[in-house]
Amino acid sequence: MTRRATVLDAVEPEPTVQMPPAMMEELQLSSGDYVDVSSRRGHLRLKARSDAAVQQGMVFIPFCYAEAAANLLTNDALDPFGKIAEVKFCAVKLSNPQLSTT
Repeated sequence: MTRRATVLDAVEPEPTVQMPPAMMEELQLSSGDYVDVSSRRGHLRLKARSDAAVQQGMVFIPFCYAEAAANLLTNDALDPFGKIAEVKFCAVKLSNPQLSTT
């Protein structure tokens, strides 16, 4: 529903992955560079954004982009009591595609 809000879509028209500045430095990334984000369940290539509010060792990917569905990376297992999917967190691997040797 967030994506249907024209004001929000104008402010943030494409998906990003937000990460702490030290992590971006470690991966040799600048804001706007692409970064590969993968888990055991999927892979996304997103533009990186430096965000000092994100804890070191963590990243944040908004869930509102169909073209970069963060839920494809997460676990779809259900909580046994609330029947809520575990789509809020998962382990991911980050890599800088500009440094790849493929």
